[in-house]
Amino acid sequence: MGAFTKMTSKGQLTIPKDVREQLGLAAGTRFYVTVRDGEVVAMPKNKRLADLAGLLGKPPAGAGATLEDFDEAIGRAVAEEDERIVREWNEMRGKRK
Repeated sequence: MGAFTKMTSKGQLTIPKDVREQLGLAAGTRFYVTVRDGEVVAMPKNKRLADLAGLLGKPPAGAGATLEDFDEAIGRAVAEEDERIVREWNEMRGKRK
């Protein structure tokens, strides 16, 4: 899957129709864009929590999570994402020098 596209003077790219269809992308889809090994990487954020329901199968009997469990898990995920973004930012700044 891939195709050539051209960047506009405003820095915008058009994602070819076959790629959009394969990934289920629609107008308004948000992307996380970064540089990885000298390449532009754009990851769509088009998954809703409801899309992930049942992904891991049925939970075992008696399994459950409290709101506090969710809060802790979200806090950890946000902290990890922040650390990753800061690390990538520092790596990118280091390559410019």
